[in-house]
Amino acid sequence: MVGHRTGVSAGSPLVSVLVPILHEERELGQTLDHLAALPGRFEVVVADGGSRDASVAIARAHPVGARVLRAAGGRAAQCNAAGWAARGDVLLFLHADSRLPVDAYASLAQAAREGAAGGNFALRFDGADAFARMLGRVYAFQRRYGLYYGDSSVWLTRAAWEDLGGFRELPIMDDYDLVRRLEALGPTRCLPGPATTSDRRWRAMGIARTLVSWWVIRWLYMVGVPAERLANLYRVVR
Repeated sequence: MVGHRTGVSAGSPLVSVLVPILHEERELGQTLDHLAALPGRFEVVVADGGSRDASVAIARAHPVGARVLRAAGGRAAQCNAAGWAARGDVLLFLHADSRLPVDAYASLAQAAREGAAGGNFALRFDGADAFARMLGRVYAFQRRYGLYYGDSSVWLTRAAWEDLGGFRELPIMDDYDLVRRLEALGPTRCLPGPATTSDRRWRAMGIARTLVSWWVIRWLYMVGVPAERLANLYRVVR
């Protein structure tokens, strides 16, 4: 369902918010509540990767009117299924534990009008302690060099999505790979936000393992280590 919100005309660009999920019954209802409250012209597409909990039922029952797809084969396959099914002028990939700023639609529409091919949002982790602040500083530092990941709500125009051919269906580093190709395609924009996301994955791993998973695995990928081998390493690190 396409939502027309207050102050947005039918001729304004449509933003497709694409939410890949797997066993997200604890988060998904709140995520959809959040999207339903945002001003802007949105459609919501939820791509489920085989959840055995109540995630799909929650998505189908929610009044935001999300389109719900099933897509086996990992997160990249879910993102591709959602991206090719979406009807929007702008595609935005949102993790189920992330939230967009209230002015997300206005920022996206302006950036697209000004010729940005895509980008992400400035990111804040939702903890109030030193660990969350450290993660936020590292993300901000990396973004200065064009490095960012899916948890910072990556977005791109329809034209950029079609030029890139979507995600490469890798078992790991799929978001990093898409971002590197997006950065080479044209100008990108880090929108001010901030968007917020949970540090639940990184907190479970701890600071040392978090840094290993970011730096070591990324550099191994850059020097040509196959993604399949890196996926095995990531499972060991976690």
